[in-house]
Parts: sequence; C-alpha cells; structure tokens
Amino acid sequence: MTLQKTSHNFTKIAFKPLQTNLFNIVLASFFLTMGYGNLYAQDISKKTTAITAKKQADTSSLLINKNSAFLSSLRKETDTLPKKDTIKPKKAFLDGKVKYKAAQYAKIDQKKKTITLYDKAELYYQDVELKAGIIVMNYENNEVYAGRIKDSTGKYTQYPNFKQGENVVEPDSIRFNFKTQKALIWNSRSDQGEFKIKAEITKKENDSVYFLKGARFTTSKNIDNPEYYFQTDKVKFIPGKKVITGLTNMVIADVPTPIALPFAYFPMTQETNISGIILPSYNDSNNRGFSLQNGGYYFALNDHYDLTFLGDYYTNGSYGMRFESSYAKRYAFRGNINFRFENLITSERGYPNYSKQNIYNLQWSHSRDSKANPNSSFSASVNLGSSKYFEQSINQVNIGSNLNNTLSSSISYSKTFETIPQVRMSLSATHSQNTQTEVINMTLPNLQLSVDRVYPFVGKDGIKKGFFKNINLQYNLNGRNSIITTDSLFFKPQMFRDAQLGVQHSIPVSTNFKLFKYFSASTTLNYEEVWYAKTIEKNYDANQSKVVDKIISGFDAFRTYSFSSSVGTTIYGTFNFGEDKKIKSIRHVMRPSVSYGYTPSFEKYYDTYASDASGTITKQYSRFEGGIFGAPGLNNSNNLGFDLSNTFEAKVKDTDSTKVEPKKIMLLNNLNLSTNYNLDADGVTTLAWSPVRISGGTQLFHDKMNVNFGATLDPYAINNSGNRIAIYNINNGGSLFRMTSGNVTLNYSISSTEKDQNKRNGNEQSQRNGGREDDLFGANTILNDTRVSQFDGAEETGEDKISEFFNSKLPWDMTFAYSLTYGNNNREKQIIGNSIMISANTDLTPKWKAGISTGYDFVQNGVTFTQLRFERDLLSWRMDFNWTPFGTNANWGFFIGIKSGVLSDIKFDKRNTNITR
Repeated sequence: MTLQKTSHNFTKIAFKPLQTNLFNIVLASFFLTMGYGNLYAQDISKKTTAITAKKQADTSSLLINKNSAFLSSLRKETDTLPKKDTIKPKKAFLDGKVKYKAAQYAKIDQKKKTITLYDKAELYYQDVELKAGIIVMNYENNEVYAGRIKDSTGKYTQYPNFKQGENVVEPDSIRFNFKTQKALIWNSRSDQGEFKIKAEITKKENDSVYFLKGARFTTSKNIDNPEYYFQTDKVKFIPGKKVITGLTNMVIADVPTPIALPFAYFPMTQETNISGIILPSYNDSNNRGFSLQNGGYYFALNDHYDLTFLGDYYTNGSYGMRFESSYAKRYAFRGNINFRFENLITSERGYPNYSKQNIYNLQWSHSRDSKANPNSSFSASVNLGSSKYFEQSINQVNIGSNLNNTLSSSISYSKTFETIPQVRMSLSATHSQNTQTEVINMTLPNLQLSVDRVYPFVGKDGIKKGFFKNINLQYNLNGRNSIITTDSLFFKPQMFRDAQLGVQHSIPVSTNFKLFKYFSASTTLNYEEVWYAKTIEKNYDANQSKVVDKIISGFDAFRTYSFSSSVGTTIYGTFNFGEDKKIKSIRHVMRPSVSYGYTPSFEKYYDTYASDASGTITKQYSRFEGGIFGAPGLNNSNNLGFDLSNTFEAKVKDTDSTKVEPKKIMLLNNLNLSTNYNLDADGVTTLAWSPVRISGGTQLFHDKMNVNFGATLDPYAINNSGNRIAIYNINNGGSLFRMTSGNVTLNYSISSTEKDQNKRNGNEQSQRNGGREDDLFGANTILNDTRVSQFDGAEETGEDKISEFFNSKLPWDMTFAYSLTYGNNNREKQIIGNSIMISANTDLTPKWKAGISTGYDFVQNGVTFTQLRFERDLLSWRMDFNWTPFGTNANWGFFIGIKSGVLSDIKFDKRNTNITR
C-alpha cells in the first residue's frame, strides 16, 4: 500500500499487494462487505478488526471502487482467489469516494460498519459536505450522524454545518441517509435569501421539501436572539421557492404581539427580480381625506428590463399614478424611465376654495456603453413636466426639488465618420423650463456637423510649422428649430406654429505662429451664412396706433464675414524667502493676452419703417431681427480686448520630517481681469471702454472650502437717470472705478470621516428631479421607498458603525454655504443678497442619528428653510422622524418598518402635510 497526497491535505490510499496490518484491515473490510469474507477469514482472525489513528492519522481517505476492472486486477494479484466463485457479490455500499479527517481520532469499526470522527471532524461524500465536533458514519445503512461536543469548560462547541448543493443547515445535531436523502435535524439554522430560519425539529423529506416544527423565521442577523421573529408550529419549506406556514404570530423582544395570521405564504427565490404585489401605505390629509399610497405591482419582465406600477387614491377623489422602469444590457446601454401623473382635487365641490388640476412629470436617463460602438454615442437626461409638479405633488415630498427653479433635459446622438477629412455629426434636443415663470425653451432638434481641419499648405512630411503651413480651414453647420412656449401651450399646435427654424454655415480660415520666440499669435478670417424660414416686416398700423410685426414665411438668408487676431504669452515669477523659512517661495504665473476683432457694417440688410402716423419719423430695422442666430450688425465692430489671468502657488516646509521636497499649496486657483476698448467709439453715443470684470477663486483647508468672488468695475460715471455718460468717474468726483456689482460665495463641507456625500438621502434621484447634491435644502424623502435612510445609509450596507463609534470621535458632518451680493448700478450701494445655509448631521449614540438643515437671510431678516431629522437604528428595523416646523412647506413624517426588502410592507408610515394646494 502507498499513500499519495491529494488536494485539501487529504490522503488517498492506493492498494498494492503488500502484507501490512493496515492494508489487511481495510482490504478485509472491503471483501466482507462485498461477500468475500471467507477468502480472508483465516488471515484476518489473527489481527485486530479496528484501528485507531491518533494525531498521526489526521487526514485519511477511503477509496472504494466497485467496478469489475478493479475486481479483475485483484484476482490476478491474489493467488488464493479462486477462478470461479459461486457466491453472488453484493452491491457496493457506497456510490463514490469518501474523504474525511479529524483532529483527535478517526476510528473504523468493521463489526458495527461505522467510521467515527472526533474533534474538528469533516466528511465529504457526493454533494454533501459535513463539518461537526463528532461524526459517525454507518456505511452499511448509508447513514451519517453529526453533533456538537463539549469543550474543557463544559460548553457546547463545534456545531454541525451541513451543506448539500447550495443549501446550508447549522443544527445542534443531524441524522442523514445518503440513499433516501432524508434527514432528521434538531435545532436547525439556515439562511434562505434575506430570511434566517430556526426550527426545533426539521424533517427533510427529499431534496426539495422540508417540514419544520416549532419554527421561527426572521431577517435579524442574530437567529438565536433576534429582536423580532415570526413563530409558528407547522411549516412546509421548499428551499429557494416558498415557505407555507400554519398559525403564525409575530413576536417582538420575545413578547408575543396581537399580530397573527391563520396561515402565511412567503415567496423565496435566489433570483434578483421577481414579480409581486406592492402593498400600499395608509395616510390621511386635512385637504384630501384618507388615502392609500404607493400600492401597485412590480413586473420582473426579464433580465434586461422591469416595470413598476404604483398608485395613490384619496377619499376626496384625488388620485395619482406612476410608472417606473429600469433597463440594461451589458456592454451596450442602461437607463431608467419614470412617468408620474396626479389628478389633484382640493376641498369639496361647491365650496369657494374648490379646485381641480392635473400635473405630471417625465424623467428619462439613458447612457450607452462606449464599448458598444466607439464611433457613435447616444445619451439622454430628461426632466420635464408641469412647472408646479414638485411643489404640488401629493406623494413626492422632495424639498430639494421643490426649491429648484429650473427643469432641464437633453437628448443627444453623435457619430463620427472615418473619412478624410473626418466628419463629426451630432443631433440633439434640449429643454429648459423655468418653474416660476412657466416659460419653456426648447430646441427640437439641433443638428451640428463639422468637417475636420484641412491644412492645404502642409507637405508630405506632415510638419506644421510657420505661418503658411499652419493655415487651415474648417466647415461647420448648425441647424436649429427653436421653440419658446409656456406650460399651458406645451405640445399644442400653437407651440409648433411659433417655432423658429434656422441654419448657420461657417467656414473659418485660421493659422497660428510664434512671434519673437516667446509670443503665441493666431489669426482667423471667418465667413458665415445664415438661412431663415421666417422673417419680419415692420409697419405702422393706423387702426391699432402702433408698429406691428408681420411674419413673412419663406426662405431668406444673409452673409457676413469677420476678422480676429490675438497674441499672448506666459510670464513666470518666483519670490524666494529662503530655504530655512516656513514659506520657502511663492510662484506667480501671468498669462496676458491682447485680441483684436473687426466686423464691418452690413447696412444693406436693413430697411426703414414709419414709427408714427405722420410717417415723418423713420427707424431702421433688419428683417432678420428675432432670428435664432441674430441679425447682421448695422455698425462696425472694431474692438481691442485685454485679458490677464493669474495663479499663485506657494512652496512651504512639509510638517512631515521624512519628506525631503517642500509641499506645494495653491494660494489662488485663478484671478482673471478682462475688458474691451471700442476703436470706433465717438465718445458721445458710444463709449470706448467696457466695464472691467474681475473674478477669482481658491480652495482652503485641504480643498474642503471653495471660495469664489467677482466684481464689475466701471470707469465711467452715470447721470441722474442711471445711464453711463462719457465722463470718467474719477473726473466726476469719484474714484478711478465705480464698482457696479460684486459677489462672494463660500462652500465648506467637513466630516469626521471621509465618505461619499452623494450616497446620502437618495441624492441621485434628487439630482434627476433638479435638486441639489447636498442636503442644505433638507434630506429628500422619497415615499416610493421609505426604507432608504435619511442619513449615510451605513446600516443598509452592513457597515459596523458601533465599533467605529467607540474607537473614534463622535461621527458627524457639516455643509456650510454663504452668499453675499452687492449692487450699485444706480448709486444704490446696497447689499441685495446676504444669506447663510447650514446642514449638520451627527451620531448621538451608535444607534441614534440627528440632523438639521437651516439658514438665515440677513436682508429679509428671517430664517430660511429649516428641517429637523432624527433616526433610530433598531437592528432589523428602522425608525425615523423628520419635521419642517414652519414656512410654506411645513410638514412632518414618522416611519417605522423592517429594513429587509422581503418584509418591507410591515411598517407604519404617518405623514402630515400642512401645505395648502
């Protein structure tokens, strides 16, 4: 006999005709089982029938082969084996290879036909994996028993772990038959999806059916001491499919509750998506009565897309419907689409405050994988609907979206044609909607086409150097159908009648070159042609006593050309303070540039009209006025532009003594100054200098605070009417510049730990709605899924916040925003905006969280939007309360429910909205 090492540290026994005690024992056991005991009876009687292998036999393996080839080889190798045997051989007791090991001993009892494994015992046979303190296998009856053992203190340890296929059971003890696949299990514990099941006695009928007695099932992590569970005496359990129970009672903290069902059915599946009913939640409102909200059905259509239908109904007749669908195809695309419609009824018919209206909202998000087609792309981000939807919706309590003033959408498709020269095309549709004025701006569609640059003077070597070789030309086309409408006319015939269609062609010819080694210069000559489908004609209407515009339908076009040139350089300056100083040096980078632009007058495209009844007063106009690409200029444009950008960076001594190189700190990310000088200004009707615009920004405190500022400085004075005059402000008794406007904004986000703020509060949905990324306007409460935490959601992801709480400082985070705006256009010299907003969240205890969002307006002298948030982690449950105490959005909400999705309908959700809609 030889021993061969195999994987998993097991030992495989290979038989050879060696006369050893161990070999004779194993071989005798085999032949006795197969009916050949008389052949070796004489030899075996002199030897022991049992073997005890201590620590030297930690790993063993019994390999039994029942095929005829093996028996034939034994007949050839054994002289005592007769050529003919009249005894009919028995069928092998095992159908495969058995692997086992134990820490203390593995004992084979041939008389009882058993194998006993003790201490850290493991047995592997067919698809069964068994680990326990003690394992006893009867290879004659095809049964195995596994149980726990006591340690030196008398405590039970090494509970059995029985695994067959994907099903895992952790009982106190188990008895299993390999042939019938039946089992008897005491105090079994198993995980089925999100459920944990424990039963006093479990009978395994076959591979797919279990019967349980004295069972409890829960979603708690601790199955032996759960904070809640469902108790039942009779259970039929089909793994991966369903659980059917008899009388079921809900127990909380080991106290039975009045909540009970005569029978219960719990679907179980390993599939990620499964269709099912979504139970509604009860609510009430002072304006609309009692209601059922967020009830519906989830359709798991296939692996690529699904559909959720949700509805609300109020006793006063109001109702709402929502359709939500997500779709995805690997390496191709993914997206989601949501449509919401609500019929809102306020008060009762016949009362003066009775009203009825319909509101809706459509959201669509789509992205295409770049691997699908590298030469084309398609994306969509749509958020359109009724302007007052988020303000008046009876279901979507989302303050961040309610306070936003703009809804925007974009759908785009682009394709690159691999020709010479390369051609790029994009087709898009855009939408921008002001929720206050209800004005909607759309481009439906917008076509852009561009041909790559062509260098006609570049030789075969391809080198572009100098003025002539860098000369290039390009072709661009921009076609646009622009629509300006309102909420009430959206997608009605008048909306399309008022659309403006135009096409713009441009051919820029440009070059760039170096001047005096340090200056970069560029020159561009641009030809432009614009086509319109509509123009206007102005006339004085005596009946209306005013000038009216007559729309002229038909093709018309105008052509313009312009010239521009610029020159710029980069200047580096370093102020050294010494290597022994804390601040070693400051680096200043300046990028000055001077530009010139000239566009001649295109007076030929201008006509005159009488502006009064007498016809003596005439004015000039262009029939292309109001077009989406504008009209040609009446006057020359001859301007010089001056720009200066600056950055400041410091090198300081690193606090880390192991670092050799100094640390770089950005003092100012940018400081920009710009202005223009009109060379054709006459100093009376037109002024030479335009206001100087200054803007800058930096980041402080390890890039956690963003500071941005800007100001507008006007060199000219103004008259009593507030109009600019051709007198410098310093000559009018003022300073060199008159600051007409200024603004400062500060944003600061800090926390005790680094975390992704965008994961909080369903911010992804909030941004699709048009809200903010942070919670300065409150935590978003999306009633479609009240299981989502108002805070960082660590309890949903299984993070251990308790140990982190005691090992570090009190977990917290804060977001701070400040805005100051100054106005002085007409010598008012006043602060027109001055407000601060703060949002803070903290863990009061490992299980209690609290947060607040508030602010103050120093101009209006009032508190801005305020929200208080509290949340209690109840292990398997979650409880939260949010309260907006005052304002037009005053409301409160309370929720307590089970976190697990499979039992998400077990909840209490109460909300009170005081908004009059």
